[in-house]
Amino acid sequence: MVQQKIVMKVQMNCEKGRTKAMKIAAVEEGVNSLAIEGSDKDQLVVIGEGVDSANLTCSLRKKLCHATLLSVEEVKEKKKEPQEKPKPPDQNPKPNCICCPQCYQYPPFPMSCEVVYDPSPSCIIM
Repeated sequence: MVQQKIVMKVQMNCEKGRTKAMKIAAVEEGVNSLAIEGSDKDQLVVIGEGVDSANLTCSLRKKLCHATLLSVEEVKEKKKEPQEKPKPPDQNPKPNCICCPQCYQYPPFPMSCEVVYDPSPSCIIM
């Protein structure tokens, strides 16, 4: 199916009315996105596949009284421009550390520990 853009003028005087209109439109089958546009924020823009614009308008009229269908048009997808080819990796990679020749994130050599056995312990716990 083809995506379509439906623009409706709905009487939305306050934030509560806008929220109510968006909830009604969001429940409709096939709706992908919603937006409120216009200088007075009175236009509801619905984008989706297979949305019944007449049914949506009737639903908004039942709940909000005034709703007018302004336009229904097909959404044209933007053509993808060919991407530039990625540059080949450098032959001599640069070190991550700029300040010093060695990176102090890791120790320069493996650390070792030594187990010391004390034949006469001063503390005995049993």
